[in-house]
Amino acid sequence: MEAVLRNLSSTVELLAVAAWSGEVQQWDKHTVDRAFHWAQYCEHVFSRFHNNPAISRVMEKKLQLTNKGLRAVFPGYTDVCFSDLSRMQHLLLVGLLNNPELPISVMKMLFDTTSPVNTKHGQYEDVTGMCSHIIQCKSVCKVLTPLTDVSAVGAGADSEVQAVMLMERLSALLSQASETCRAERFLDSVLQGCEGAAEHFYRVIAAALLTGTNSAAQTDSVDFLLDWLQHKRILLQHMCSALPAALLIDLVKERLKFRDAYCDVLKKWASDMEYSINDGEWVKRSSNPTVSFQKLTEHFVALFEVCPSLRASVEKELNDLKISDGDFDVRGLSVWGDLLLEINK
Repeated sequence: MEAVLRNLSSTVELLAVAAWSGEVQQWDKHTVDRAFHWAQYCEHVFSRFHNNPAISRVMEKKLQLTNKGLRAVFPGYTDVCFSDLSRMQHLLLVGLLNNPELPISVMKMLFDTTSPVNTKHGQYEDVTGMCSHIIQCKSVCKVLTPLTDVSAVGAGADSEVQAVMLMERLSALLSQASETCRAERFLDSVLQGCEGAAEHFYRVIAAALLTGTNSAAQTDSVDFLLDWLQHKRILLQHMCSALPAALLIDLVKERLKFRDAYCDVLKKWASDMEYSINDGEWVKRSSNPTVSFQKLTEHFVALFEVCPSLRASVEKELNDLKISDGDFDVRGLSVWGDLLLEINK
């Protein structure tokens, strides 16, 4: 274990040199290859020990000591924590590309398009063309996106790829008991970074919730994401308003917790409606998000079709709310009564 801790510390120091030091001026292909070899080593260590709290705590303490020393040497240095070991190749690549001292020869090698990328089991055996390969993968996602109809059931090819990446990062953070707050901050930062692209963000979240739960770690990640989403009530309302009905139904079928949250959103939308005498229909008091009474009814009908066992309890709840409004059978007096009439047509 002492040897492993020394290797981790040395690799974190290597990462700092790659990002902050002028020493990279002396780096050549062999040096870069070795650096990525050690980055892969750290990722292997993480995958081997992230489910072992005792060992991961020891490694975290070692990293804290290493970080303390590096902060004193490199102003602006960013700490590396245990969960970061799962993406060391990414951190190394970003550090190198952001270092103005990186030799042009190394830059050309990373962006080489003439040589085939050498990978084995998903790992880079040779860093030549690494950046070009990443760009090609992103381009494939862009090319595939138009092939996915925006009204189709799926979330979209690029959304699904990003969803896998999001869940991998979330799983890495949640593997450490002390990283729950960091996991929340991570999701908050993703949300903040998607300003202006809300609908795409909703599709990524939907795709993430529909990812497989073949392990306890995957299940924990999905549950955490659902809990986070339920605490973002306005976000959840906008998501349910923006996503295609078929995709919402997929989520309802796969995730019980989402089904309950979705049902609460529908009831919230109904409670926010008032009857417009001029229009002769129920309208939302607020326009954020805008949902028509007809659309609300369609949401309820679709929900009951896929979850018939839910119908009786929800209709009873709607009827109780109608009774609290005076139990009138006249249209326009109770949104709950009118909803029941439309649902049971």
